[in-house]
This record gives sequence, structure tokens and C-alpha cells, in this order.
Amino acid sequence: MRVTMVLPALTEATSPRLRPIKYSLFPPLGLATLAGYLSDSDEVRIVDEHVQPLRLDDDRPDLAVIQPYITSARRAYRLAAAYRAKGVHVAMGGLHVTSLPDEAARYADTIFLGPGEDTWPQFLADFRARRPKPRYVSRERTLARLPPVRRDLIDRHRYLVPNSLVVSRGCPHHCDFCYKDAFFTGGKSFYTQAVDDALAEIERLPGRHLYFLDDHLFGNRRFAEALFDGMRGMGRVWQAAGTVDSVLAPGLLERAVEAGLRSLFVGFETVNDANLPAQRKRQNIGRDYAAVARRLHEAGVMVNASFVFGMDDDGPDVFSRTVDWAVGQGIETATFHIMTPYPGTTLYQRMQAEGRILHTDWDRYDTRHVVYRPARLTATELTDGYWRAYRDFYRWSAIWRGAGSKPGGRDRLRHLAYAGGWKKLSPLWHTLIRARQVSRALPFLESLLGSFGARRPGPPARATRGARPAPPVRPARGVRPGSSPSVDSARAPDTAR
Repeated sequence: MRVTMVLPALTEATSPRLRPIKYSLFPPLGLATLAGYLSDSDEVRIVDEHVQPLRLDDDRPDLAVIQPYITSARRAYRLAAAYRAKGVHVAMGGLHVTSLPDEAARYADTIFLGPGEDTWPQFLADFRARRPKPRYVSRERTLARLPPVRRDLIDRHRYLVPNSLVVSRGCPHHCDFCYKDAFFTGGKSFYTQAVDDALAEIERLPGRHLYFLDDHLFGNRRFAEALFDGMRGMGRVWQAAGTVDSVLAPGLLERAVEAGLRSLFVGFETVNDANLPAQRKRQNIGRDYAAVARRLHEAGVMVNASFVFGMDDDGPDVFSRTVDWAVGQGIETATFHIMTPYPGTTLYQRMQAEGRILHTDWDRYDTRHVVYRPARLTATELTDGYWRAYRDFYRWSAIWRGAGSKPGGRDRLRHLAYAGGWKKLSPLWHTLIRARQVSRALPFLESLLGSFGARRPGPPARATRGARPAPPVRPARGVRPGSSPSVDSARAPDTAR
């Protein structure tokens, strides 16, 4: 059987003008995970349109697997139509498909709702028997007995962070603006691998750097502690996502740092406390954000802070207040978003009932456009404030000010290198991407991350059940957002945290 697996590109990623490095960060991990279920006799290839063109003229597989996100849905539907015109069976699934199954079903022969660990193997058996169903709905939620990820199908040289992995699915929290709740309807919404399986996957990865794409790596404390204890001594440096309450949990951050944590994506979301209950962001309510930033920095961990503008308590001052706070705390990098009511979320349902949804042009549901009627801001104020926040946070003067909050010269230089390199070197990133040489920057990233945390000795190491000896560190050969290995999960939008 010949199989083509495609991650359709977002429009911005194919622009001939300067393009963000985030679209060359992570390989399509979800597709590579699904490919692990295919047999050795199958001929399979993975095409990530963010880093390579898809040539449809000479491609006629038996099965085309297409993974749309909301802002790549139109492109996905065009690809599906082209394949179906050739008589190719088209399968689609994931976050967008699960949210709008009837829409997606018009363009695919088979759709998948929810995670794919149980439905994808069943589909393959049905497809080989020539009786595939039009719709598969996930019911069983387990990560037991997953086949190895087919990383051999990924061209590592095209990505800055080839060693991405996911060891859990979903999130234990249920924020109104996150569409993971809809994705996991009908079963568990948060579950993990066995610790030994996760450690085995880590040991298979070359190089030193790792990026956990889990929505909340710290979500199950017992699992997280066992994972971190098993990683201690491996010599890895890694990045992940966590919540403010997990950072403040006694002892958990320290174990992560001992295992190599050097940078954490944290969903602060808003500086207005009144916004949190309305969005069910309960894990942030009553938390001292300054204490979170301080605790991470004192442990030697960089902070990638996420903020959402346009919640109902936000007024015109929210943009400057947010930037001033983040810069004053020495936050290294920040991502800003215009609140976006994704279909299938509680937020979308509430705004639709209130008549506040402006349109359903999915291309503009990208957290950069206003697609609803804000409460205390005009659409123009919200759009202008969003772009101004990015400009103000990444001005050299703000980067210098953030660096100046650090205690020593070495820390300040690291801040300047990381924050400046991320946003101020766009022409260089563009050149590396076009030349397919982005992986050449990975040793610099490893070195920079490795210099964090090392300056602060942790507590004495303990003998821990399940700990692994350190593997030899091999030279790595060469952050866009990842998700669970459903028929969607190459990358998750960073607002899905």
C-alpha cells in the first residue's frame, strides 16, 4: 500500500517574504506516530508543506492522510479534492475535524473524531479489507503498546528542533477558550505513557536537546516526578510547557531542573484577575505571577510567557500593562494572542449565543485577527494593541531592560542572546530556512540552554528507581506548535496550551 501523509501549510509559512522561524521548529510528529502503525511492506512518505513543496502531479497513492488545523483547513480541503479527483481515498482528522465533522466530511472519504490511538489501527484494518467506514470516533484512551515513532521518515535537517516528543495527551484543566475539551469528548481528556516507555523514546533520540510538546507536562505529578527522576543523569537540556500552579508546587520544579529543564512555556494569559473565572482558568486564580517568574529564574529556567488579549475585562490599557509587567519581570520571550473563539469550545458557544461572532472565515481564526465583538475594546483597538505589544516587548530598549533585571552579567548576556536572537534575527532565520540549513543553529541553542540552570547547583542526587545512565552525547543535526498523535497532531497552535 502506498500512503502519502500531508501537513498542509499555513499561508504565512509559504510567503516569499520573511517568514517566522516558528514554522521550521518541529517536525510533523503526529504523522510520524501514525506511520508507525503501517506495515514494513507499505510505501509511506510524509510531506510537511511548511518546509517542502507537495507535488500533486506525480503523486497517486492508495491513501492520502491530511491533517488540517483551523487556519489551514481551506488548503487541506483543496488537497483533498485534488486527491479524490484521482480516485485516492482521503482520510482527515484532528482538532478542526473533530470540532466541525460535518464540514470536513464533505471533503474526505473518512474522518476521525478525537485521538487516533484506537481508531487509526481499526481504520487500517478496514481499509485493507476494502471496507473503510466514513467516520471513526475515539472511545478508548490509552498510550500502552504504541509503536515506535517513524522518525526515519523525517528529514531532521529541515528543523531547528528535530527532537520533539509527546509523552501525554490532553490537559487536566478545562479552559473555555481551549478546544482540546471538544477533541477528547467521549473519554479521558488527560492520560500519559508508561514512564519506562517515555524514557525509552528519549533514549532513542540523538543529540542533547529535547522539546516536550505536551500541553501540560507537569499535569500528573506522579508521572512527571518519575519521568524527571529517570531523566536525571542523561545529560539532556529540554523545554516544555507547564502552568503557574505547577511552577509553584513544592519540589516539582526542582526535580525538572535536575533532569535538564531550561525553558518553560507558561500560560499567564492575562494580567486582569477578573478575566480568569470567566474563562475557567482556575489554575491561575489567586496565584502570584511575579513569584512564578522569580521561582523559574532562580532555578535557572527561562520563561516563554503566553498572554491573550481581548477578554471581557480588558480595556485599552491592557497592552501596556502586560508588556510593562513582562519586561519588568525579565521574561525572556513572550507570545501574544488575540482571543479567538474556536468552534467546538465553550467560548465559541457562549459568544455565538450572544451574537458576538463576526464571521466563520477560518483563515482569520489565527489569534492575529479579531473574529468576535469585544466587550470593552473596538476591533481596531484590539488589533492595534496586539501588534503594539509585540513591537514594545521586543524593542531593543525593552530587551535591555529585561536583561538588566538579571542578577549578573552572564545572565544578562544570555537574556540578550536568547530574546534578541529569537525576534531580531529574522533575516538570518529566513536565509537558513530557504537554504535548508536551519539545523545549523541547533548547537547554539543547545549551548545557550545548557548555560542556564548550570550556575545553580541542585540538591544532592538520590538513587532513584528507574534512573538511566547517561547516554553518549552525539552532535545533533538539526517552535512551531504539536499535539497528540491523532490524525491531526503534527503541531498544536500555541494558543492550545
